[in-house]
Amino acid sequence: MSSAKDLAVWRASIHLAKFWGDWNLTAEPYDVLDIEGNMLMYGGVSLLWECALGNTTVPYLSPANAAIGVGDGTAAESATQNDLTGANKLRKGMAASFPAHTDGLTVTANAISFRSTFATGDANWAWQEAGVFNTATLGAGRMLNRKVAAMGTKTAASSWQITFDITIT
Repeated sequence: MSSAKDLAVWRASIHLAKFWGDWNLTAEPYDVLDIEGNMLMYGGVSLLWECALGNTTVPYLSPANAAIGVGDGTAAESATQNDLTGANKLRKGMAASFPAHTDGLTVTANAISFRSTFATGDANWAWQEAGVFNTATLGAGRMLNRKVAAMGTKTAASSWQITFDITIT
């Protein structure tokens, strides 16, 4: 007799591209960081279930609602957190055509990407944490996931583009 197991694995990575001045499509980044891992938040799991149930009272992770937040908090990830922990934090809405997901039954159907760009005047402090949210409003909504990692100190001389790639296998 064989024993079947249902085992889903949540995998996330951050791709952070740093540009001098205001970011544009023709610029080459002066630095790129790729950071693996993050923690899925209980509120984020609940958000996914509410969306699956069609509950329209909970804002979806749609292009109009989704945001990436960054902050200077260094507290360890905990699944019960509902916001970034730093004194300095900012959420930015999605870049054009994000979130990006391919619907269907192919190998790419298990992935989604979120991307936000922080311009020269945004979030100029040491980036120590990041997460995906279902609203750009600080202190509101649901945090899907959170990652604590030293990403560098952003200044007004640069713009940074951060992408979360999330896969469930």
